[in-house]
Amino acid sequence: MQRGAKVGIVSGVVAGMLGVAGYGVYNVLDALNSDSSSSKSASSTKTIGPLDPKDVSETAADFLAAWSSGDAEKAGKLTDSPQTAAAALTGYKDKAHVTAVKLTPGAPIGAKVPFGVAATLSFQGKTSPWTYDSALTVVRGSGGKPVVQWKAAVVHPKLAEGASLETGTAKQPTLDFTDRNGKVLDPAKYPSLGRFFTQLRTSYASKASGGTPGVETWIDGADGTVTETLQVLVKGTGSKFPTTLDAGIQAAAEAAVLKRSGSAVTALDVNTGGILAVANNPATGTNLAFGASAAPGSTFKVVTATALLKAGITPGTKVPCKAHDNIHQGKMYKNVEKEGNLQATFAWDFANSCNTAFITQADKVPGDTLASTARNVYGLGQEWQIGVKSLDSSVPGGSGDELTSEMIGQGRITASPLDMASVAATARSGRFHQPRIVAADLIPNRPSISTTPLSSGVKSSLQQMMRQTAQSGTAATAMSGVQGTVGAKTGSAEDGEGQPNGWFLAYRDDVAASAIVQNGGHGGDSAGPIVAAVLKAS
Repeated sequence: MQRGAKVGIVSGVVAGMLGVAGYGVYNVLDALNSDSSSSKSASSTKTIGPLDPKDVSETAADFLAAWSSGDAEKAGKLTDSPQTAAAALTGYKDKAHVTAVKLTPGAPIGAKVPFGVAATLSFQGKTSPWTYDSALTVVRGSGGKPVVQWKAAVVHPKLAEGASLETGTAKQPTLDFTDRNGKVLDPAKYPSLGRFFTQLRTSYASKASGGTPGVETWIDGADGTVTETLQVLVKGTGSKFPTTLDAGIQAAAEAAVLKRSGSAVTALDVNTGGILAVANNPATGTNLAFGASAAPGSTFKVVTATALLKAGITPGTKVPCKAHDNIHQGKMYKNVEKEGNLQATFAWDFANSCNTAFITQADKVPGDTLASTARNVYGLGQEWQIGVKSLDSSVPGGSGDELTSEMIGQGRITASPLDMASVAATARSGRFHQPRIVAADLIPNRPSISTTPLSSGVKSSLQQMMRQTAQSGTAATAMSGVQGTVGAKTGSAEDGEGQPNGWFLAYRDDVAASAIVQNGGHGGDSAGPIVAAVLKAS
């Protein structure tokens, strides 16, 4: 056949295709006009060995042409799973309501052919353009002929096997999350919240009220549940779902963590345990804020100090701070901060984070005293249900070197900024409040955690030492300019090789916060400015 005659026939075929269900072939013509077409004899195509680039290009072009024309059966026969492919492409037209589609093949990469999709969605008189990218892979079929390897992801890259696309009236209105003052929280403005909103939708969407559903295109999972909305044809009005978050404090937290890679911060309402802000850098990386599971370093001295105050030590008790020291011929400790002060009081030791002073008091917290203080006063080491996923802290306790290590927040202790923000909140209010991001009565299986409030004397002494730390101790530089009733504690904790993790906890009036900076070194320098920025916004 002469080439001119072939081009005329292809053009006529395209004209016919345009009339099939509104579908049309657009960018597959060049591939179809190659010297070999899908009508060539089987004898002209190799059936064994690696695929030629020409085989890949032509097979992809034939398949895309058939799909684009609306001929699902023909397209299916060009795959290694004809019936499954045909059913999926029929559903693309009938269930997803795609009334026109333009497929633009890209340059093959081996046997893989990327292609662009420009579709038109139509439902009950409403239309919307829809564009995305996908890809297919050409393989040899059972007879050796090149075919498209069928996968649901050919239709859309987010489709898992067994899933399908559907367009219609949404099964429920969109869910808009509001802060404690009723302001809608846009995840585009607060990127750290995206993961939590996804979890909240899964858990609480059915409990929201109000709003009208829109017209959308979504993924129906293999189990029939909507897994993701891909396109909105007509926007509905969202249901409002309240959280404990505060938009202003959240904005400050998002901005603050951007200044330090590998950082995270959590802020709490000291009177309710409500989570006011949570931010991670990177926003979509590991959730350090609720799941760092790292040694908290000297920020844990708030807990240790509580146990020692209950044992009879006072802020004015003389507890010498030596440059190096141990107890009972155990592990030798040194100080990260100042070299030492043999005339030091316990308040000075706390404010200047003297490790040696703390570990020499180990005999005053024998047995499980430290672990029980963490558990029964601060709620640490217990199961928390906060409304989204979090990792529980661990304070296993021990004796000898493990005890002295735990007294300064090392050893086998693990915690997150959420846990240490709660420690700061408890020190401020005098009573533990289990953190939460939504109303407590909405959280299923939320345990009731019984703890012992701080006595007035211990609370007063602890706050005195935390205030001294914020005003003239290791936290003074970071807390400069933070007004109101304040208290703080710095920390750094070894975590393998490299610089220690930097930690910081503090409170200002009714807001408490804690931050971690991985490999940040001194907590006052790394995590301190993050916490201070959050508190200044409260």
